[in-house]
Amino acid sequence: MPASGWSSLRFAAGGIVIAAGVVAVAPPVSAQEDRIRPVTDAELENPSPDEWLMWRRTLDGWGYSPLDQIDRDNVGDLRMVWSRALAPGRQQGTPLVRGGVMFMPNPRDVIQALDAVTGDLIWEHRRDRPDDLGDYMIGTLTDTNRNIAVHGELIIDTTMDDHIIALHAETGEVVWDTEILDYRVNPANQTSGPIIAGGKVYSGRSCDPRGGPLGCVITAHDAATGEELWRRRLIPAPGEPGDETWGDVPFEERRHVGSWMVPSVDPELNLVYVGTSVTSPAPKYMLGGTDLTHLYHNSTLALNGDTGEIVWHYQHMNDHWDLDHPFERLLVDTAVRPDPSAVAWINPRLNPGEERRVVTGIPGKTGIVYTLDRETGEFLWATPTITQNVVSGIDGATGTVTENAELIFTAAGQTVLACPHASGGKDWEAGAYSPRTNTMYMPLRNVCSRMRAMAEPDEQDEARRLYAIAWRPELAPGYDDVGSVQAISAETGQVVWNYQQRAATMALAATGGGLVFGGDVNGRFRAFDDRTGDVLWEINLGSPVSGFPITYAVDGRQYVAVSTGFGRFLDLTPELRPSSNNNLFIFALPARNDVP
Repeated sequence: MPASGWSSLRFAAGGIVIAAGVVAVAPPVSAQEDRIRPVTDAELENPSPDEWLMWRRTLDGWGYSPLDQIDRDNVGDLRMVWSRALAPGRQQGTPLVRGGVMFMPNPRDVIQALDAVTGDLIWEHRRDRPDDLGDYMIGTLTDTNRNIAVHGELIIDTTMDDHIIALHAETGEVVWDTEILDYRVNPANQTSGPIIAGGKVYSGRSCDPRGGPLGCVITAHDAATGEELWRRRLIPAPGEPGDETWGDVPFEERRHVGSWMVPSVDPELNLVYVGTSVTSPAPKYMLGGTDLTHLYHNSTLALNGDTGEIVWHYQHMNDHWDLDHPFERLLVDTAVRPDPSAVAWINPRLNPGEERRVVTGIPGKTGIVYTLDRETGEFLWATPTITQNVVSGIDGATGTVTENAELIFTAAGQTVLACPHASGGKDWEAGAYSPRTNTMYMPLRNVCSRMRAMAEPDEQDEARRLYAIAWRPELAPGYDDVGSVQAISAETGQVVWNYQQRAATMALAATGGGLVFGGDVNGRFRAFDDRTGDVLWEINLGSPVSGFPITYAVDGRQYVAVSTGFGRFLDLTPELRPSSNNNLFIFALPARNDVP
């Protein structure tokens, strides 16, 4: 789809304004008369092709743009049009674009508004962060800010000190600021920001075990005022449904079932889909017994958008190995026709070819595709994509998952080879879905881990403190390549193509031009043919591609944006030696006046 040609607002540089943590390059009076058009709920449900208004662009989590000015035939002509350094820290940001203005989350609670055509700074907000965050939070995660959201004239974000804030989109000034949790009492790392639908701001978080179960919540806030509307705890208390799944474990010792990625929303069903993480500690023999299921860890929950009530839930596995399931849920309407030769587990009641409203994708680190009916939670089909040995079977009739008994920890000191590694398989690096091909595209990794159960959590090591597991990653048996991108049919479950490479692959975005954009930890950023997986264009950005790619258009010209930062699994590929700089890069086809 071509750029819509909507008028855009781009600020001209003027004086400097400093107030309440904002450093702004103020527009002249004439520019101030042109206001950023408020973003409506209707636009969030059906955004302009030119704009990228939320983490995966749409409420259904697709990571897809219909823009097609850049396509398979001309993508080889892409060139960089501007770049900009980002703030220091662990960088995993997703730009938003509205009316020619880009809003970029930086590490350490920094947000910038930039001219989306030139990269010039409009304003910058730097939150005044408490000095003692590291004393309470998961220390390795206090930098991360994956995404922000927009509603009306407000840029809305969750902060590392467990607040949710709204900034005015034109000035960066704080409009409202609401505390969700006292980080000194119930610390919860808010590494991902919110999603907004129907005027409600939905957000999740990763709750530190030191804060007990009360920090493990999904919340909804009023987008206009910041007033809390509801909160849903992810660990049941005595007397609540699911309490029995924890046995005799005291409520205050039920810990760490967080939801640390961004939900998806179906406005028609008024359901918010969230995914959850492992318990702390991970080995269940330390939490009352391996026969307990400890709801609602490693589950998909469908919540009523108005009340937070759990409408249905599905547990993907009883996790002993830190194989979280909080990742993007793809909401797709599709014929469901799983191919028995390609799909491992199928519901026998399914009528092949019937149209269903499904929630699908790879929700967890195991790399298993799960497809469920998104209205009822009924299991439809599931199948592995990479080497995994932790799930031994799924009952197609009930969806009940059976874990590999040989790998379940039963005592301290026990060592197993678990596939995949505790960082996936699949991790926070999002896949994408294209309605052009009815195919999901997933960045995956061929990595396992030697894991050893500990007698108790180790306060001297972050991972061991959280999970009471020590691990050492290694390549999956039979593989020399860490990374892959797989194209998987949402209808049949067949792998359409499988691109393998030495470096670990990162987040993806699909477009109406028949392209899938994505990068890797060796700094390569590529455009794949969405039908074949052929690499049609590639550039070396020097540092790992750690942010989420997007595409947008201003005044009829399509752009592609991506950011770099820190790398993962580089210890398994020691010959790859990228730098580690945080930068934002923007690409476009040559403008007409650039062509000789």
